Amino acid sequence: MNAPTELRMPPATPDLAAIKLRQQATWASGDYAVIGTTLQIVGENLAEAADVRAGERVLDVAAGNGNATLAAARRFAEVTSTDYVGPLLDKAADRARAEGLSVRFQVADVEALPFADGHFDAALSTFGAMFAPDHERTASELLRVVRPGGRIGIAAWTPEGFIGRLFRVISAHVPPPAGLRSPVKWGDEPYLVELFGAHAEDIQCARRTFNFRYRSPAHWIEIFRNYYGPTHKAFAALDEAGQARLEADLTALLESMNVGGADSLVVPGEYVEAVITRQ
Repeated sequence: MNAPTELRMPPATPDLAAIKLRQQATWASGDYAVIGTTLQIVGENLAEAADVRAGERVLDVAAGNGNATLAAARRFAEVTSTDYVGPLLDKAADRARAEGLSVRFQVADVEALPFADGHFDAALSTFGAMFAPDHERTASELLRVVRPGGRIGIAAWTPEGFIGRLFRVISAHVPPPAGLRSPVKWGDEPYLVELFGAHAEDIQCARRTFNFRYRSPAHWIEIFRNYYGPTHKAFAALDEAGQARLEADLTALLESMNVGGADSLVVPGEYVEAVITRQ
């Protein structure tokens, strides 16, 4: 008699629409602008890498509090700034008004952009597009709205870097939805080639570092627990004992990566800066 065949369950198919609603609630929680403004240098560097020029039509997707938006507007581009969380765009609009910059703000989902094919000379995203649950659709929309020969500039945290490790710590305490691909896959160069390569004339990737600078691990945890959506929601999902365990694991991660010495916290955060030129 033959041995019974092992039963294999099909892989879980994530409910992307439900996940997106959860993501919107996550990024609307806390106050991402408190964190986001510290990352402005990434937007400036990305605008330079993508060669944003005066008069060009530039789209910032999943713009958050508008780092790439402001960087492009400072270069006298005609900027449209989008995000699917309206209050984040309100913060970006406040920043633009304070600098006297002319920017169009519009609530929009990167997976369903309300713009004509080839409308923009360039599209940018700093740590935003990577969080959309449908990676292929996101890449397809970015390619669609950029003209032939136009550029797509992406900044994405790497799997090996600090934020990739942070997400693994969080996932050990609050598991993500089954079947959902990690956002930090966008920080892997071969994966970007997989997403964009069939429609790209050229893809240039460089590894960069953003230094998270805080007073101490406890200070970092205080700020990210209160203001950064993913950590804010993770702590909220746990009971008191679970919160203590998460805090201990975050403290260990921060201490292991701190290059700032005993009296400060400086944690290098590796990311990929990619510029895709559309065919």
